[in-house]
Amino acid sequence: MKFQPLLALGLTILAASTQAFGGATLDRIEQKKELVGVLMESYPPFSFLNDQNQLDGFDVDVAKAVAEKLGVKLRLETPSWDVIAAGRWSGRYDICICSMTPSKARAEVFDFPVEYYASPAVIVVNAKDERIHNAKDLSGKKVGLTSASSYESYLNKNLVIEGAEDTQLQYPFEDVQIAPYDTDNVAFQDLGLGAGVRLDAILTNLVTAQPRLNEDKRFKLAGDPLYSEPNSVAIEKGDAQWDSKVREVFAQLKQDGTLSKLSQKWIGADISK
Repeated sequence: MKFQPLLALGLTILAASTQAFGGATLDRIEQKKELVGVLMESYPPFSFLNDQNQLDGFDVDVAKAVAEKLGVKLRLETPSWDVIAAGRWSGRYDICICSMTPSKARAEVFDFPVEYYASPAVIVVNAKDERIHNAKDLSGKKVGLTSASSYESYLNKNLVIEGAEDTQLQYPFEDVQIAPYDTDNVAFQDLGLGAGVRLDAILTNLVTAQPRLNEDKRFKLAGDPLYSEPNSVAIEKGDAQWDSKVREVFAQLKQDGTLSKLSQKWIGADISK
């Protein structure tokens, strides 16, 4: 039996199948003329329902700009964050422009082609709270945060920021009682009831917290930012062609000023990267 021709044939088939898998997402988008994005329904100013009950916000507008560059329509889905962050979407979603922080664990199921903005993690407390002034004061306190977020890893003292693995994060607190929420909205409602009534503090994104701090005097920041959090576009792992296309599109959005303009529109500053 001649193994060499069979081996060559096998390698050819393997290469073809790998190439087909590599472009599966982009092929699907081009065939359907539709980009399926996934994000949270309530994460202002990045994504939220506006007065017309339509999704709006920075992440929404960025997703629209990506779809426009691709020449396709955009469809947005809003499952729970747990579902989004778990990955293994099996083709249900094409892209997450949804303020996801890369981590070593997430890198096992996602590729992160682009960091598109960065902002610091902060502690928010009730305005009448005189107990919590910095991260050290979180010891023994009940802290609200978005479930399966980087903030949860931080309070568990095992956060690894992808691309900044050598950064030594400080964990000056003892054990903290973690209170996971589907969204920040309910967490802020609970914190607004008073210091220590349901929550002692919230750990969240400064950009997300800032509008609430400006408009609602029941809340204030406690201490300095804890760490700078890069936020990346996430796609299903292993699709090199789609990864390359996403990089190309975001390079265009950066170069033509779209990301900067959208950042100024929604955040009031250029946090794009």
